[in-house]
Amino acid sequence: MAVPKKRTSKSKTNLRKTVWKKKALKQAIQAYFIASRASKKLNLEKAITKDLNTES
Repeated sequence: MAVPKKRTSKSKTNLRKTVWKKKALKQAIQAYFIASRASKKLNLEKAITKDLNTES
């Protein structure tokens, strides 16, 4: 016969949520900086090709 499990305490639940949110925040920051670097690199490449086209 199935027996109900004990209820998880609120503090344990909050702790797990906090850990999850910190991991998500860390990944979001990392993704932002990667996108930022890629954007800067793309802008730099566009500027270089624009300069090369105007010199010719």
